[in-house]
Formats: sequence, structure tokens, C-alpha cells
Amino acid sequence: MNRNLFLLNKVRSTPLYPEIMHKYIGKLAVLHNEHADLALSQALSMRLAVPLYYSVDNFTAEDFFLSWRDGCLKLLDKELLKKGGLMVELEPRKGEQRSWPAPKEGALAQAIGRKTRTVVDATTGWAQDSMHIFRMGYDLTCMERSPVMLELLADAFLRLEQLDWVKSLALPIPKLMPGNAIVIFPQLASAPDCIYIDPMFPAKRKKSALPKKSMLILRDLLGDDIDKGALFEAALQTTAKKVVVKSPDYAEPLGGKPAQSFKSKLLRYDVYLKN
Repeated sequence: MNRNLFLLNKVRSTPLYPEIMHKYIGKLAVLHNEHADLALSQALSMRLAVPLYYSVDNFTAEDFFLSWRDGCLKLLDKELLKKGGLMVELEPRKGEQRSWPAPKEGALAQAIGRKTRTVVDATTGWAQDSMHIFRMGYDLTCMERSPVMLELLADAFLRLEQLDWVKSLALPIPKLMPGNAIVIFPQLASAPDCIYIDPMFPAKRKKSALPKKSMLILRDLLGDDIDKGALFEAALQTTAKKVVVKSPDYAEPLGGKPAQSFKSKLLRYDVYLKN
């Protein structure tokens, strides 16, 4: 069994998240796909303590569903069930290299640094930055506190492990650690060279493919970063060399004036060095 899945199943088989699980009542369910393994759907339903459905209609109370489709686990919105759903993408984003190790170029690579070896992504989320960091050849550990996001990540890392180029190069996939990074940091065997933080900032008003109600529920399901200040302080205490904070260009620096700042289109990577 993949080590990330083993760890996730071991941790999630105990009621570690009772204060979080109640938030899913009436909002989230597992939707079984007839082409998927029923045992997987049943186990997922039990881990998250949510209903298991075989079909949904307009009278179904929940607005979001986890379901295996097209060979991966997806988060589906009831109003957009035919749109394909959200998954953790493994493919490089536009402009990112497919090769391994990918060139350490661009603002993110500059912020992390060429001499950096170990990186902890303390706010993994949909793992787009994590995948880019992994492809650049860094030794990566991913932390995530949302039980829903953890399920999506565990599925993605299983898929990552099965990719031909990962197997042919015998690459160790990123380690996945469930829980709040502030709590996990003291459990690390050694201090990482860099801790990467991509907290949620209030977004500028813009159009979205999801209805407003669905966006609010999705944010509620996946969690908010109300403690990003405390996370930054804990990261600065834990790291061996630096903390990198990703921010939209309009946001104030999370940790005050950074030692360095690298900009890309609409984004900024602020670098804070360990004293």
C-alpha cells in the first residue's frame, strides 16, 4: 500500500476530527459511481461520516459530493454535476516544464532557492504549487488539515505514483501529513530548509463558474485560513533557513517587510529568512 494512503487511513480511522466532521452534515455526501469500486465509496463515506448515495436529485439536501469518475476522486457541485468536477491535477500548468527535474526558473523557484533541498508545503490545498515544486526536484513534504482535501490529495498521490515517468525514475512521491501544520511542525524529524505557505486571502470580486451559494459552501468545506498569522510565526520558528509566502499582488505582506520578494503576473512570493 502507498505510504501516504496507509498513513491517511491509519490517522483517519480514529475520530480525530469531530469538531470538523459536523460541518459536513447536510453539505457533503459520497456519490457512488457504478463503474467504481463500491468498497471504496463505502470506506470514504465512513471516514468522513457522510451519507452514501447512488443517485441524487433536486430534493437531495447536500450540495457537494465526492465521487470516483474518470479514474480519480472528484469533488462535484450538485448544480454542475455534468461539468466534470474538481480534482487534484497532476499535469503541469501552462508554462511549466514536463521534464524531471524541471528547470528551477520563475518567481517560485527563485523564492525557494537553488540550494534549497527540503521543502514543506504547509498549506497544500489543490497541490498545484506542490506538484511544480516536486517536478523541480525538491524533497517535498505536504501538509493539509481539511479531511476532504486530504482524500483528494491521497487519491492524487496514488495516481502520481503510477505515472510512467515517476516509476521509471523510481522517484519517491511527496510525503503527505494530515492535520494542522502548526500542530505538525514539532513532529518533524528535522527542520526543513524552506517552509512554503499559500494562505487564503480575501479575493477581489470576480466572476466564478460556481454559484455564490456553492462558493461559500465550498470554502466552508475546505476550511479557511483565519490563523495564517499564527501559521507564519510557527513556520518561522520551525524552518532551518527560510519561509516563502505566496500572496496576491494587492495583499499586504503576511510577515511584515520580507528579506526578498519575487513577482510574477498578479502574484508575489515573499521570502523571510531565519535569523
